[in-house]
Amino acid sequence: MNARTEVRPIDDLRSYIAALEANGQLHRIKSEVDWKFELSHVANVNEEQRGPALMFENVKDYDIPVFTSAFTTPQRMAISLEQDPSLSMSQLSKKWMQLTTQKMVKPVFVDNPPVMENVIEGDAVDITKFPSPWFYPDDGGPFFVTSGFLVTNDPDTGWTNLGTYRSQVLGKDILGSQIIKGKHGDMHMKKYAERGELMPAAYVVGCDPVLFLASSTMVSANVDEYDIAGSLRGRAVQVFKSDLTGLTLPAGAEIIAEGFIDPNELMEEGPFGEYTGYYSGNKGKDYPKPVLRIKRILHRNKPVMWATTVGKPINDIHMIQSLNRTATLWHDLETMKVPGIQSVYTPPEACGRFWVVVSVKQMYPGHSNHVGNAVIASTTGHYGVKGVITVDHDIAADDWDRIWWALATRFDPKRCTQIIDRGRSTPLNPATPMDARDITSRVILDACTPYEWTNKPKEIFMDRAVLQKVSSRWNEYGFKGASPVADMIDRLTRPEVKKTAGGK
Repeated sequence: MNARTEVRPIDDLRSYIAALEANGQLHRIKSEVDWKFELSHVANVNEEQRGPALMFENVKDYDIPVFTSAFTTPQRMAISLEQDPSLSMSQLSKKWMQLTTQKMVKPVFVDNPPVMENVIEGDAVDITKFPSPWFYPDDGGPFFVTSGFLVTNDPDTGWTNLGTYRSQVLGKDILGSQIIKGKHGDMHMKKYAERGELMPAAYVVGCDPVLFLASSTMVSANVDEYDIAGSLRGRAVQVFKSDLTGLTLPAGAEIIAEGFIDPNELMEEGPFGEYTGYYSGNKGKDYPKPVLRIKRILHRNKPVMWATTVGKPINDIHMIQSLNRTATLWHDLETMKVPGIQSVYTPPEACGRFWVVVSVKQMYPGHSNHVGNAVIASTTGHYGVKGVITVDHDIAADDWDRIWWALATRFDPKRCTQIIDRGRSTPLNPATPMDARDITSRVILDACTPYEWTNKPKEIFMDRAVLQKVSSRWNEYGFKGASPVADMIDRLTRPEVKKTAGGK
């Protein structure tokens, strides 16, 4: 681990910002920046350069700062999870998988939550008092929620869902809600519609980063994201029960807009420059969206607004989706008892969702194809994934140099390509027509040498003893620091064959 790096406990947005600053991962912008376009453009250019997280301290027309670029490097992702910042995205995802396959940690209810330091009700409710950025020229307006989530619950079971749905400011007490068909929030809303009731709902902005990560994660129905966040932290999330909506809400949130959604009240919302790099939600052409009628706004003293730029890769959303979809897919494969999984990766460059790479140690004929099919049958992989690449165990799922080598040398297009005509798509998929986005085709690219081949191609390997000698003399050659060879020996040398006592 880098000598500068500190692993600090994090329980809200403020402690995360402090941890970033302690590790040289935060830049404060003190010059005035316009919330309309300029703020997002500064953040975008910074993210293109893999720059630090940003705190805009002087936002035009407001005295509330805006925090952006929270997760755009693996180091910041690791800090948010209280993990070693030297870990790769695939390694972080493995940690996530390991933590969430253990016992879930239920939230704990507390009195006097910090978010209730200020309570705005009645005619005083005005969401425009908070600096919701206007991101791109063709957006429909400013968006209150890009880094946040909607809290709803199941009226029959009490299951609480945290769902990351964008939210446009449509009026001083109205927030649009992009609740996509089939999402858990949509399941809840349908139940309230059947009952003829309003759905209690609350948008949360600014919180412990693992809550935002969990809210954007593909988890099974009837699983509370508070429990997921608790398992990632190893301790209970602090929550409180709202006396207005009855919802379970995060105690340490910066801002909460609370109220009710009428399932039958729809309004035009968007367009919005989405994580695909394309706009979605054309006014007059796309389906109208449900809206949250705000009855109360809660916020901490001196609140911090949290936003993400969205747009083309790579930004916060792609890194979040890469991490949590990799982790939940790995979790799915683990619980499906698919053997031999070495590593998993959903690349942020692929918008953090549309392509998957899995490394597998083959144990039987068809094993690698079993893995590819398991991915698209999983809770995570069945929604939106267009392609799966399987590679042998000697290649890490996030090692693009070796993945391309495998596609060049182990992949035969006719033998190794499997096309699936119909799979569940996302309405944000720009590769399909606007009126036909419920279904997508899929492809499995099997870049593994077939297990059943008896006469396999002879691969080049270096000599283990000589590599160990190189490792021991690394600094003698004039190189500084520790030798990288130790971590490479198993990958670059022939696998050792264990002999029986009889020497066979």
